[in-house]
Amino acid sequence: MHDKYPHEKPQEQGLHMCPDCTSELVQPMAWAEAEGHRWELHLECPNCRWEEEGIYDREQVDALEEKLDDGLAAILGDLQRLTQANMAADIERFMGALMADQILPEDF
Repeated sequence: MHDKYPHEKPQEQGLHMCPDCTSELVQPMAWAEAEGHRWELHLECPNCRWEEEGIYDREQVDALEEKLDDGLAAILGDLQRLTQANMAADIERFMGALMADQILPEDF
């Protein structure tokens, strides 16, 4: 199995970093447990489509998982802010229409 995965050395910059384009968005596309508390990962960069299969130790995988969790938290925070901004704009338009008598009972 070691011959199939030549990338068993630690990646110094972290698994989330693409070695080709330096994007910080590398993500696991597939994973499986390997021998010795290690993980077999298929990694892919969404920017340049670099990909690699390798076996990585638990510390590397934990660090990647932490980066992915941080990214998810950032996306969810952005979604919440965008949703609130959209709702505030909708309420403002509705209030403006109410004040201008542009909404009638038959609209409901």
